[in-house]
Amino acid sequence: MRKIFLLTLLACCMLLGAVAQASQITDVKWGVNKADVLRIVVDVTDTAGYAVDMEGDTLNLTVNADKGAQVPHSKAVKSSLADSLKIVDKGSYTVVRVPLKQRLLEKSYKAFVLKKDPATGRPFRVVLDVTPRQASYSGSGAATTVVSNRPVVSNRPTKNNSSIKKNTVIKTTTAADKKADKKKSSSKKKNDNKKNTVAAKTETTVNKPVNKSDTDKLAVIKGNGRFSTSGGLDGKIITLDAGHGGSDPGAIGSDGTKEKNITLAITKMVKEILEQKGAKVYMTRTTDVDVFGPNASDAEELQARVNVGEKYNSDMFVSLHINSSVNKNVGGFSTYYYPKTDNDLRLAQNIQNKLAANFGVDDLGVRQANFYVIKRISMPAVLVEMCFISNEKELTLMKGQWFQKKTARLIAEGIEKYFA
Repeated sequence: MRKIFLLTLLACCMLLGAVAQASQITDVKWGVNKADVLRIVVDVTDTAGYAVDMEGDTLNLTVNADKGAQVPHSKAVKSSLADSLKIVDKGSYTVVRVPLKQRLLEKSYKAFVLKKDPATGRPFRVVLDVTPRQASYSGSGAATTVVSNRPVVSNRPTKNNSSIKKNTVIKTTTAADKKADKKKSSSKKKNDNKKNTVAAKTETTVNKPVNKSDTDKLAVIKGNGRFSTSGGLDGKIITLDAGHGGSDPGAIGSDGTKEKNITLAITKMVKEILEQKGAKVYMTRTTDVDVFGPNASDAEELQARVNVGEKYNSDMFVSLHINSSVNKNVGGFSTYYYPKTDNDLRLAQNIQNKLAANFGVDDLGVRQANFYVIKRISMPAVLVEMCFISNEKELTLMKGQWFQKKTARLIAEGIEKYFA
């Protein structure tokens, strides 16, 4: 018996040691390509969440992994963007700080992950590409990355212990916006009544508040159609956006569960419920794919999702996501909106109220945010964060059919309440 006990104890120690070493940064590398794009690569022993944010002139890449003892505290960099980078050990997570030498007029940074490749011996990697203002990236121009919406979803704590999602800043004018404005101006000069492109249509309506007197009517003018705000679900056009997908897994749980799979499963359930009640429902994706296509910039991928809602003249746009945090005790539901019409907040409140009143998890409330897909689409839109994949209790919940079906039902009920 003593021998069996010792062997069991040894096995437990080995298991604990393996868990302790599960997510550790083994190296931080950098490189510059011909287009002067600075690439930073963080090698990690296992999958890890990450986040990107700007702090003054410093770009921060946070990775939910311990800093290995062999990783230096700083490295010299030869780039027009930076002279050095600092690797700061924060205990349960690590921050790679990049002090920028130039202020980017149109901030351009793209973050993504590369899977572990046993064939080549390459580890799991978190990659951050930073494009100087004079360069172009993948032929798409210097476009803003909405770091909290795609693909970065794992949050770095801020001074007030709030998540990056609260504080993420999206620039108000992109290259696409300027192009849309130019088309709009040209259209006015020519008194042309032809329809504008989707991008132009969005620009002309996205920042136009709805008069309060209009909220009692069935519809408000939008683009080349109308969006209904009351009258029940029957006949309403709704676009549902399953967050992430394809090359972008979204947040990743401790057991390897991917956000993109949970969001797709729940979105399909919401669609089925709404269609049973007479709504016409479109999805930005119905399978595990990138909406724009592989190798898209963040702006291209996000705009592709917006385009689906605009294409079908939807009455609302609902984007479903799973949250994540470096604080594994944080949990709960939250719903985000951008106040471009009088109806965005009302939609967010209806959905959040249903979720908060019927689940035994924290109610994080309704919050305002500059997320691309809810800001740059003309109809009322919200982004729902369906609990935290970094919270072990909620991770277990979200993998179950009970949670997924109940969440889908409550979101559908919130949408139905909005149209009541």
